[in-house]
Amino acid sequence: MGQPYYLIDTNVVIDYLSGKLPPKATYFINAIVDEAPQISVITKIEILGFNTQKQQSYQTLVDFIDATIVFNLDNDIVDKTIELRKTYRIKLPDAIIAATVLVNELILLTRNISDFKNIEALKIIDPWTL
Repeated sequence: MGQPYYLIDTNVVIDYLSGKLPPKATYFINAIVDEAPQISVITKIEILGFNTQKQQSYQTLVDFIDATIVFNLDNDIVDKTIELRKTYRIKLPDAIIAATVLVNELILLTRNISDFKNIEALKIIDPWTL
């Protein structure tokens, strides 16, 4: 089996780009970003919708997004999102992120473990605990 691939949640991206991750987490994320960073379209929306006061900060966000693989909504992700919403009653953005991870057989990197805790099939790593 090959190297695992990760989907990076919004909270991880924001803290990574602002230098707020612990050193081990930064090292871990650096390796992922150097290889093939991947995000959900939800993370793209949340990041670019983030209200930054400085154009340079916004450009950093845009540059990061431009360097990532963005998983858009397709029928498989939509169907899995519907299933997750019916089964677990989670918020729509979280359901889309979880569905993206499950459909694409990824590992989710997030600090918001509690948002996804009931989805047993979901593989999650909290970078702050490395």
